[in-house]
Amino acid sequence: MSAVGPVMVIDDDADIREILRAIIEIEGYRVVAASDGAQALQQLRSGVRPCLILLDLRMPGMDGRTFCQVLREEPQIAGIPVVILSGDRDAPVVAAALGTECVVKPIDLRDLLSVVNRFCLQEAGAVKPTPAPRGES
Repeated sequence: MSAVGPVMVIDDDADIREILRAIIEIEGYRVVAASDGAQALQQLRSGVRPCLILLDLRMPGMDGRTFCQVLREEPQIAGIPVVILSGDRDAPVVAAALGTECVVKPIDLRDLLSVVNRFCLQEAGAVKPTPAPRGES
């Protein structure tokens, strides 16, 4: 069994990326972040293999919809699960059209962590990671 991959957070808001990083790392996962879809694709193409991608829809540069379309066209990374994180009213409909799930902002932490655990524990064979000591990443 391999180690659990990181959770990738793609959001143009640096504060949201850092808050999500802190919450998810407390849960015991590593986090990698990107400010838009193009930056995330660069990381994925260089070998980063997250257990889950948390994706904002509205971002300058490459938005969430375009990112999902490009991701699904590349066989090496097409299978990575994506969950939309958005405050857009139409986000659940967009997520369904993209074949993904949606967590609506403002985020309920229990819902968010439930989604992260479901996808990442499934990858890890249902063994939850041990939280890193505080201050380490």
